[in-house]
Amino acid sequence: MPTVQVRGEEFHYEITGSGPTLLLVTGLAGTASYWKPNVEALSRHYKVICYDHRGTGASVRTEGSYSIEGLTDDLVGLLDALGEKTVLFVGHSTGGAIGQVLAARHPDRVSRMVLYATWATLCPQMALAMEMRVKLLKAFGPAMYHRASPAFLFPPRYVCENWAAIEPALARNAELSTTPTILEARVNAVTSFDGRAYLPDIQCPTLVLVARDDNLTPLESSEELARGIPGAELQVLSYGAHAVSQTEPEVFNKAVLTFLAY
Repeated sequence: MPTVQVRGEEFHYEITGSGPTLLLVTGLAGTASYWKPNVEALSRHYKVICYDHRGTGASVRTEGSYSIEGLTDDLVGLLDALGEKTVLFVGHSTGGAIGQVLAARHPDRVSRMVLYATWATLCPQMALAMEMRVKLLKAFGPAMYHRASPAFLFPPRYVCENWAAIEPALARNAELSTTPTILEARVNAVTSFDGRAYLPDIQCPTLVLVARDDNLTPLESSEELARGIPGAELQVLSYGAHAVSQTEPEVFNKAVLTFLAY
């Protein structure tokens, strides 16, 4: 399990394939394993880098406050440590918020970017979902926090058809979970983020990608991103909810590869 020192602390990362560097940055869960359904297809064309965010997986588990800007600083440090100057970028949800900050503050580091199922302004729907997740965490602990995730991530049909695989994965997530205080701090980083000031400064070609049935970061959030980022393209997928890269990986991979190949 490779690790690298970022500002004196250990971060886990994974590299697959060869070619131009494609960085995949996951959402609130924070772990590289989120991209398992996508890495094989993407690594046929690119050198794919995934990593565990601070506070998650095999990376350093830092207690205290978190912010999207701080997580972006971690990412810049990771890229420096790995010798990566400029990357293609795909960010999911929280990873998409990190992408907004990275592309605006460090325009030389991102050549093309996909912002997937993410937001700049916290809408009432997303705010309610985050509030519910924190209340579940405080009332019932990390196990219930993780067990509730499919209700926010997946379409009902997908949950029903795949429950035999989903349920044991939820148990593993609970077993490997970071601490309750870090879980809450990471949610607070999401709810306190406002990306609107960053959007006009994003210079790289950007695809805003969302599933029409995403009930965590709704279509309206992606529409706002596409309006705010100069020249951004909006693509709406018909099905797959918030985790469409997992629920419809072939559709997702095709959309990403088509955009990155321009």
